[in-house]
Amino acid sequence: MTFLPWPLPAHTDLRDRLLAAYETGRGYHDRRHLAEVLERLDELGLADDVEVMLAAWFHDSVYLGTEEDEERSARLAEAELAGVPDVDVAEVARLVRLTATHDPPAHDLRGAALCDADLAILAASPARYEEYVAGVRADYADVPDALFRRGRLAVLEELAERPSLFRTAHARAAWSPRARANLAREIASLRG
Repeated sequence: MTFLPWPLPAHTDLRDRLLAAYETGRGYHDRRHLAEVLERLDELGLADDVEVMLAAWFHDSVYLGTEEDEERSARLAEAELAGVPDVDVAEVARLVRLTATHDPPAHDLRGAALCDADLAILAASPARYEEYVAGVRADYADVPDALFRRGRLAVLEELAERPSLFRTAHARAAWSPRARANLAREIASLRG
């Protein structure tokens, strides 16, 4: 993965610190995930939106596998971006926080695009999807198998029950069929 556009050319030191965070032995929420999210934002036409791109960079900057990860990532964005000119820091933090639920408000194009890009892995090829599943399991290696299966199944069933996995028209058209197939296959394997 080489698609890592950085929207603040005068702040490459910050970019390098974020890249280091994504390279700290993570299973799935790593540099490859970051690159895939950035690629999907480009596909959705938001690669020139500074706040959305920064939110993508920060959304998993803190990843400990807890419910507080997105909030900690948003706070990191607020701290690191304070004083950076021409950046709406509150908007970046708001977008990062949306990745906790992937449920942006209606008519929130930026939030919809970021959430769709983050969930786009669900529409990956079967081989990449299997790598993703293995990576998620590695992220929760300390969780016993039975507990992990129950938790993972609950997350997947909640996603599968949504009327739409994606909010943007492009993502719904281009990604939904494969995402639904991947979810169905993994749910069946967890139940079996």
